[in-house]
Amino acid sequence: MENMNLNRHISGQFNAELDDIRNRVLAMGGLVENQLQEALNALVSLDADLAQKVIEGDHRVNDMEVSIDEECTRIIAKRQPAASDLRMIIAISKTIADLERIGDACVKIANAALDKRLKNQQPLLVSIENMGRHATRTLHDTLDALARMDAEVAIELHREDKKLDSEYEGIIRQLMTYMMEDPRSIPEVLDVLWAARAVERVGDRCQNICEYIIYFVKGKDVRHTSYEEMKKV
Repeated sequence: MENMNLNRHISGQFNAELDDIRNRVLAMGGLVENQLQEALNALVSLDADLAQKVIEGDHRVNDMEVSIDEECTRIIAKRQPAASDLRMIIAISKTIADLERIGDACVKIANAALDKRLKNQQPLLVSIENMGRHATRTLHDTLDALARMDAEVAIELHREDKKLDSEYEGIIRQLMTYMMEDPRSIPEVLDVLWAARAVERVGDRCQNICEYIIYFVKGKDVRHTSYEEMKKV
């Protein structure tokens, strides 16, 4: 009986640790989502103060990644989880790496907002704003799917990256045309290009997180897998 109570106690502690780590990764996701929204707002309005706030706030994202990763390592070493518990920890460990990289993308967008020359490129900034809002919605929905570990939603969200890629390609064509028509604009247009690339990378990271959700729920690695094949998992 004492062994049974001890096992229940250990199991209860383990479940509490898993719940805590899930809550922490969702908190990190919320912080990154806010960073993305503020970076885009800073770029569109060329708000240097807001851009600086995003840049300075990146250390919080980095600190959360390190802290959560250390906890994942500790749980694996101490609890030696198996099956779905191990898949969850692996999925979380990979997710926080991608969230940290989205944080890096936010810094790149914010750095572009510090270039006052972009006040002459408002039409280009509007194009990035539209793409950025799409990326923000995708990130929000991906984090929601992560909170619920909803593999079916993750499969559908996985396709959003192609739409973002298409928007990015449209912006690239627009930027190329702009630079050919006015070579003097090249320096500031390149800043817009780097910002657009950073937004496009957010879509890539969201797609990765969707794959981790599917991996946890289905127990299947779906990297480099087509949508049709994912639906069969």
